[in-house]
Amino acid sequence: MSHQVESVVIPVAGLGTRMLPATKAIPKEMLTVVDKPLIQYVVEEAAAAGIKNIVLVTHASKNSIENHFDTSFELEAQLEKRVKRSLLAEVRSITPEGTNIISIRQSNALGLGHAILCAKPIIGDKPFAVLLPDVLIDKYQSDLTTDNLAGMKRRFEQTNISQVLVEEVDADDVENFGVVDVENTDLKAAEFSAIKALIEKPSKFDAPSNLAITGRYVLASSVWEALEFTLPSVNDEIQLTDALQLLLQSEPMEAYKIVGRSHDCGNKLGFLQANIEYSLLEPNLGKHLRSFLQTLSL
Repeated sequence: MSHQVESVVIPVAGLGTRMLPATKAIPKEMLTVVDKPLIQYVVEEAAAAGIKNIVLVTHASKNSIENHFDTSFELEAQLEKRVKRSLLAEVRSITPEGTNIISIRQSNALGLGHAILCAKPIIGDKPFAVLLPDVLIDKYQSDLTTDNLAGMKRRFEQTNISQVLVEEVDADDVENFGVVDVENTDLKAAEFSAIKALIEKPSKFDAPSNLAITGRYVLASSVWEALEFTLPSVNDEIQLTDALQLLLQSEPMEAYKIVGRSHDCGNKLGFLQANIEYSLLEPNLGKHLRSFLQTLSL
């Protein structure tokens, strides 16, 4: 069986309740950081890691995501007519060259584990990655072609051991994340360690470490069976963390320490922070925004 990771599953069917009212009519994945929607950053990350098949697990209300990656002949014709060549190039590069965007519906909101399981008919008996679209891996603090998802993919293809990206968080925040118990808690960036257990949202007194799962996974096809046998738990949903804990009973799994940092864009503060940081580093906006911020006296 091939260990090559050729596909990524991106679950986009969620309601985005933490970002209401903005997400009442707009998918949270289409909210923009600077000038690109979150989903585009995530697709670009997958393409940079060498993964070309993008499977969107979507919902009837999320057509704008599919439209974003489709060709807009009218828009392109207008940009061509107005000789806006740089904008035309940007629009045409929204979908990375050679990337295939495939959509499948999640009929019922039964949790992340269920959303991933919806992609099984497309992925088949092959390994795959999972990227959560509201987690942005900071492109300014790591190399998307070698680090994080790319590094996890490389490690999996060498070992056939499922990989989970982790990042240190404050002890008071562990209750908001899935947390891993690892053999080596003193992990350096880009290092990996065997996972002994995965715990969904433990209290800070029960957490085995402060290494939080960070929305990136590279998984062996054996996870399908684990997902099928996982019972609903928190919020009566099928949790991916529970499925991975079940899988861990029969095969090894590794934690991969993030290079750089992530941004949780699924909550308002994290989304604003990502926008400010990315804007300050944007060549055409950074110095103007910095000058503006220095005039504020709040």
